[in-house]
Amino acid sequence: MRLTRYTDYAMRVLIYLGSRDQGLGSIREVSSKFGISQNHMMKVVQDLAGNGFIETVRGRNGGIRLALSASEINLGTVLRHTEGLDDLLDCAGCMIAPACGLPPVLSEATRAFVSVFDKYTVADLVQNRSQLRALLAVA
Repeated sequence: MRLTRYTDYAMRVLIYLGSRDQGLGSIREVSSKFGISQNHMMKVVQDLAGNGFIETVRGRNGGIRLALSASEINLGTVLRHTEGLDDLLDCAGCMIAPACGLPPVLSEATRAFVSVFDKYTVADLVQNRSQLRALLAVA
């Protein structure tokens, strides 16, 4: 299974914010560190904020931060949200759908794939916080 860039960007934002000790990050910082357009990053941040993964603070001293502790943000939950893993195939218009055995196989494979992500949180991704902070030049 291949994850979308959207999920990649979402994970990067969570890792970036999870590697910070405190304070707020910014979309500009994240975009700059990872070489991602601010417009793309803004969409990802708005989506993550709208779904309770991160928090946005408006105003002159505003920015973004994790909405929960890093240990409370489950990667499987993030993945299900960003990938919309309900249906990998749309079999509704397929002539062999009534007799085809592929949809249950795909469902089982998706559950197995996501179950690995369910074992981890953002905290697991930022265990090497000091090294991440040095690589990202994060305060």
